[in-house]
Amino acid sequence: MKQICILIPAYNEQEALPYLYERLKRIADQLTNYSFSFLFVNDGSTDGTLAIIHNLQRQDRRVCFVNLSRNYGKEIAMVAGFDHASGDAAILLDADLQDPPELIAQMLEYWEEGYEDVYAKRTSRKGETWFKKWSSKKYYEVLQKISTINIPKDTGDFRLLDRKCVEALKEMRESQRYTKGLFSFVGFKKKEILFERDARIAGSTKWNYAKLFQLAIDGITSFSVAPLRLAALAGSAILVICVLMLVFFFIESVFLGRTPTGAAGIITVILFLGGIQLVSIGLLGEYIGRIFMETKNRPLYFVESQTESFAYQDKSRRIG
Repeated sequence: MKQICILIPAYNEQEALPYLYERLKRIADQLTNYSFSFLFVNDGSTDGTLAIIHNLQRQDRRVCFVNLSRNYGKEIAMVAGFDHASGDAAILLDADLQDPPELIAQMLEYWEEGYEDVYAKRTSRKGETWFKKWSSKKYYEVLQKISTINIPKDTGDFRLLDRKCVEALKEMRESQRYTKGLFSFVGFKKKEILFERDARIAGSTKWNYAKLFQLAIDGITSFSVAPLRLAALAGSAILVICVLMLVFFFIESVFLGRTPTGAAGIITVILFLGGIQLVSIGLLGEYIGRIFMETKNRPLYFVESQTESFAYQDKSRRIG
């Protein structure tokens, strides 16, 4: 039988895990043509998440886990999952059950037809504020316009990845990650599935607006240099305006005998130019900072403990 690894990053999800396991177990028991494993990546949870995973492992030999040494964030937790996942395909799924695992059967059907990246696209987003929905829509519109690759909007991390996709993603070792963009970057034959996203089954979201903003910055700077070009264009436009103003003042002074006045106007122009310079320096700093982090070449994560019998190609350094 073909082996399917269901990969679940989890951070403080003790309330949702029992519901998630029951639904995954029901689906795996129905799809008898496949051999399933449930790989939980505990991303440094501070609640009872790891204890629940241990209990599930005692009940079901298909359950395995990787326990990271601290909270690295979901992007790094997914890398750890890819490094430790085995099987012919991996299915990436959040623990909060906003993405219905019942779509796994349909994903497998498309996979059997030859698609190598089957991703779920949201048609609605229950349980989210209007501002989050609006800002997400606008962000994807901007990202699609400035990115060098096509990143589908309204898609999350819920998807089936063929083994060749997983191996390709494992080669991407940058520390400043935007995995949604990497899915598009590696290519391969893709297929979308439309679905209505549910509200979180239990607990609270770990994504506040500060983290979402950071993720948005990572997405833009990882796959586009458009902000730098925009800063250069803005500087060029301001330079042209300043030259025209100087020509105007020269003509006014020489031919019309008028002396330019207006201290408030001069101060406004100076402040405007200073603001543009600071924004440009900030954009440069954002990219240079990412270069600095990548040159350190540190391991992306450390593993504190894991299922001993689970085979994987080690991309981390084990401690403890």
